Amino acid sequence: MNQNAPASFVYDPPREPFLAVLHLDADLLVVDKPSGLLSVPGKAQEHSDCIEARAQQTYPEARIVHRLDMDTSGVMVLAMNAQAHRHLGLQFERRKTEKTYVAEVWGQIEKDAGEIDLPLICDWPNRPKQMVSFEHGKPALTRWQVIARNERTTRVRLFPFTGRSHQLRVHMLSLGHPIVGDRFYATGDALSTSPRLLLHAESLTLHHPTGGGRVTFDAFCEF
Repeated sequence: MNQNAPASFVYDPPREPFLAVLHLDADLLVVDKPSGLLSVPGKAQEHSDCIEARAQQTYPEARIVHRLDMDTSGVMVLAMNAQAHRHLGLQFERRKTEKTYVAEVWGQIEKDAGEIDLPLICDWPNRPKQMVSFEHGKPALTRWQVIARNERTTRVRLFPFTGRSHQLRVHMLSLGHPIVGDRFYATGDALSTSPRLLLHAESLTLHHPTGGGRVTFDAFCEF
């Protein structure tokens, strides 16, 4: 996922907790990434602080397997050895993992559940923004269900089948309900109501590299 930010953006990631470890074993390091922290280093020196760098300070062998957008919080898994890295990488590539997200979106969604099947491509002049393109986009599928309806927002649980950059942001925008606090796609009150993007990776299910059993890791949603 593209980790770049608008030119006006000042990178100031949260310092505490330095690294919130949810699980650790010989193969896996599972962490709860805070909103505002990059998954991997950016190109500029001032963008070097990230989940990967923080993990490697304590666990030098830890290696990134997948990424979350800087503005998204929640469950991330890192591999603790080369074999686990290959095993996990193939699972993500072949869509053998299951991910659930919680989001607060602007406005009232009328239906209780649905799915969004819209192909996505980078909006190159406005990168890292993405856009729907039936001609050139890559397939992207998101299932969603309403958790709660509030006065001005709707809380939803999101189930991405694919893992395209900004997929959940653009798909919810396509319904007319941008994610609250989304500095790329929200405007007006939908943007200003929250200082952070209200999108959280709630759970991640995968096959453990040793033995292959299915395991699920959860991170509490703070918003």
